[in-house]
Amino acid sequence: MTDALTGKVALVTGPARGIGEAVARALAARGARLSLVGMEPERLASLAAELRGGHAWFECDVTDQAALARAVSGTTAALGGIDVVVANAGIGSFGTVSVTPLEAQVRVIEVNLIGVLRTVAATLPSVTARRGYYLLVSSAAAFAPGPGLAAYAASKSGVEQLGNSLRLELAGKGVGVGVAHPCWIDTDLVRDARQDLGAFDEIVRRLPGPLGVVTSTADCAAALVDAIQRRRRKVYVPRSLAVVAAVRSLLSSALAERKVLRDLGPLLPSLEQESRALGRSFGAHSVESGRDAILTASRRDS
Repeated sequence: MTDALTGKVALVTGPARGIGEAVARALAARGARLSLVGMEPERLASLAAELRGGHAWFECDVTDQAALARAVSGTTAALGGIDVVVANAGIGSFGTVSVTPLEAQVRVIEVNLIGVLRTVAATLPSVTARRGYYLLVSSAAAFAPGPGLAAYAASKSGVEQLGNSLRLELAGKGVGVGVAHPCWIDTDLVRDARQDLGAFDEIVRRLPGPLGVVTSTADCAAALVDAIQRRRRKVYVPRSLAVVAAVRSLLSSALAERKVLRDLGPLLPSLEQESRALGRSFGAHSVESGRDAILTASRRDS
C-alpha cells in the first residue's frame, strides 16, 4: 500500500537541527522528497546526502525574502513543485526583558514570526497550485505564559494567530493550514538553556503536568508528520497539552499569575543574574551565537 506522503514535495525550514531535522528524517522515511531550507549549509548537505532520494537543500535565512525566493524557485526547478511547507525555523534568547539585549529579543520575533510569514508568502503560489498544506510551528508558550520567555511567547502567539487566519483565507482554495504546539522538546535550544542557566532548568522542573514534560525529537516529529498526513488543524506535543490549551484563559487569570509568582518568582533574580553573567543571548549551538559580540556590546551600552 502506497504511503500518502510518497512522492510529495515538502519544504522544511530550520532542518539542520532539532525538530526540523527530525521531521525531515521522518518525512523522507515516508517517501517524501525534501527541500531543506536553513542556515547551516554543511549540515544541510550532509543530511540531504544521508537521506538520499534526490533531496535538495538551500542556504537561507528566513528573514531574507530574496533568499527565500531563490530557495522556492530552486525547489520547484529541482523537485517540480511544493505540496507541504513546514515553517519550523525558530530561535530563543535567554533571560528576561530587563536583562536581554533589545536586538536579541527583536531577532527572536523576526525569525520566529516574521520569518514564518515570509516563508508563507514565498511559497504560497506553489502550495496553492497543488492544493497543499502548511504546518506552522508555534509552541505551548503561545497559550502558557512564563517568565523569561516574553519575546519567544509573543512570537509564537503570533504564529498561532497567523495560522488561524491563514486557514480561513485559504480554505476556499483547497489549501490546509495546521498549527503545531510543542512544549519542551529535547533539542539543542532546550538543552543549551538548561545547561547554561540553572534557574531556567529549575523553572522547567517546577512546571506542572504536561507543561513540565520534555519530549524526544523523534516523538515530536512523529506527531507532526501524522498531522501533515491528516492535514490537521492543530497538533499538540505532548498530546495532553490539548487539555491545557482548552482552558488557556485560566492560565492568564489573576489566580494563575499568583501561583506562578509564588512558585517561580523566587527564581527570577537568579535567572537574571545568570543571564547577565553568561555574556551571550543565545545557546552555544544556535547559529545566532555568531551575533553575540554585537549583542553583548549592546548590553554593555544599555
